[in-house]
Amino acid sequence: MSTPFPFTAVVGQDDLRLALLLNAVSPAVGGVLVRGEKGTAKSTAVRALSALLPEVDVVSGCRFSCDPGAPDPACPDGPHEPGAFEPRPSRMVELPVGASEDRLVGALDIERALAEGVKAFEPGLLADAHRGILYVDEVNLLHDHLVDLLLDAAAMGASYVEREGVSVRHAARFLLVGTMNPEEGELRPQLLDRFGLTVEVAASREPEQRVEVVRRRLAYDDDPAGFAARWADEEAAVRARIVAARALLPSVRLGDGALRQIAATCAAFEVDGMRADIVMARTATALAAWAGRTEVLAEDVRQAALLALPHRRRRNPFDAPGLDEDKLDETLEEFGDSADDEDPDPDGSGGGGGGGGQPAPDSGPQGGDTGARPEEGEGGQPQASGAAEQAPARAAEPFRTRVLSVPGLGEGAAGRRSRARTEHGRTTGARRPRGTLTKLHLAATVRAAAPHQRARGRSGPGLVVRRDDLRQATREGREGNLVLFVVDASGSMAARQRMSAVKGAVLSLLLDAYQRRDKVGLVTFRGKDAQVALPPTSSVDAAAARLESLPTGGRTPLAAGLLRAHEVLRVERLRDPARRALVVVVTDGRATGGPEPVALAGRAARLFAAEQVASVVVDCESGPVRLGLAGQLAGELGGTAVTLDELRADSIAGLVRDVRGNSNRRAA
Repeated sequence: MSTPFPFTAVVGQDDLRLALLLNAVSPAVGGVLVRGEKGTAKSTAVRALSALLPEVDVVSGCRFSCDPGAPDPACPDGPHEPGAFEPRPSRMVELPVGASEDRLVGALDIERALAEGVKAFEPGLLADAHRGILYVDEVNLLHDHLVDLLLDAAAMGASYVEREGVSVRHAARFLLVGTMNPEEGELRPQLLDRFGLTVEVAASREPEQRVEVVRRRLAYDDDPAGFAARWADEEAAVRARIVAARALLPSVRLGDGALRQIAATCAAFEVDGMRADIVMARTATALAAWAGRTEVLAEDVRQAALLALPHRRRRNPFDAPGLDEDKLDETLEEFGDSADDEDPDPDGSGGGGGGGGQPAPDSGPQGGDTGARPEEGEGGQPQASGAAEQAPARAAEPFRTRVLSVPGLGEGAAGRRSRARTEHGRTTGARRPRGTLTKLHLAATVRAAAPHQRARGRSGPGLVVRRDDLRQATREGREGNLVLFVVDASGSMAARQRMSAVKGAVLSLLLDAYQRRDKVGLVTFRGKDAQVALPPTSSVDAAAARLESLPTGGRTPLAAGLLRAHEVLRVERLRDPARRALVVVVTDGRATGGPEPVALAGRAARLFAAEQVASVVVDCESGPVRLGLAGQLAGELGGTAVTLDELRADSIAGLVRDVRGNSNRRAA
């Protein structure tokens, strides 16, 4: 086994280290979500934590790590005889993003279950993680059905495996730790709320600290064992402090004053539900124990709020996580008369004898600015020369849109937009299994085996089943698509203040894409050319940031925008051939600049129709006189046109929004 990088050798990242240590002191805090850019020691710190955790006693021979003091009465390996136990190190189990459901929850031997009636169960990762750490790197990329299983296990403290009437249950209580890069997409709100704490990490901008990071990493790579030995004393000291804090934790008093501050803070920041209050209370108590105190102080409440509330106060996916610290201090001061006399730690570091017991952060910004930097502008692309650029318009308020979907039956990544063959969903038929059987179609299996029972010498009540009889259930669910926005940013769109409404509509569609687990891309055209403002990504936050800074002005190179979008789709099809695309063109349909711009745009549009790419044109034309150019463009694309008003889910028009590629026209 390789030697992990020492936890105490991680440079900076004080909030990250503190959040992990608090969960080591009190697993009831509920885990940690680590958000930040790539290369910021997120995974390194998490993997290093497991070496600091105390050993656990487990029942000898139990595959489910039952506690000998209180064994699970429903353990599949039970019942357990008292007395036999053995100590072992705390486990950190990693859940790969591409793991199957069977790998996560375990698998039943379907053949033995049918033929012999035996519950032959092979435990999964949830069983391995019981009483330890379950670590999910890139947790925001985890498939939806695995997220649902994690939610159920985290909420109930148990995992259930049910296949065709055969049921197995086992305990699954674990510390959930996830890391993610927000640029690659956000988490579902249900899973986000399951993480007790969240921290934002970023690389330091201080040259000296960056030098020390490189120096330590190179030393570790040259001699991992020797490097770990040099940090052994510091590791032992932290391990002893964790043990002492765990022992002190039951003695820590959470007074009424601190409780009032916690409740007032959660109310002031309008967080949903009561989980935030409970997590803050547990975190403040753990902070006091970590600092060696038996009384929760106001500074503990402040630090707990900074760790437990940022990811819970977001009202929509485009809100940056974080807290207004001035508002936090005002709330704590207002409701602090009956709490402890100590002033809140102004920098939230918990230094000295405070709640965190950590040195002041020295690793650069730890806050929540994860959006695009101002200098990135429109995808880092230079603006077309000669364009009469106007200041970016602010987006109008987003609204709930009608469902846009791709026709037919796909086989792409799990999502919530278009129909697809999936491992989860309603059963639509049966087939012979290709490889490992995952979803048994019981009726089809029985029908396949029934005609051969006499030839197989059946003499008892059991059904004689062979491998060739097994049938895999085919299921239909929903997939996520690539939604590629092609946005007209020319001067005609800026006229009559339309760009604000257009941006509001695109923002609404981005929200819909976020909820349906799509990838998104953004192509804009204005002046003389088109630019890929955002290559296809799972981060709708990044798309929203590019949209907000989108300038307008100049001519309308519609053909260039369509050709650039076609090239983006071609490249993406090579990378992910199973993911189907939906092209959303946002324009008034005008085309200017160059020779025969309208004819050139028509030829570009027919490329999409020839490849049967699903498309919809959002018609932004306004005013009493309408030319109907957007509708003509939709016809060339083989798609559908919809006005801004008709895009709303509550529109009176009630138009069908499924993008059917104008199949009727092609059939005619």
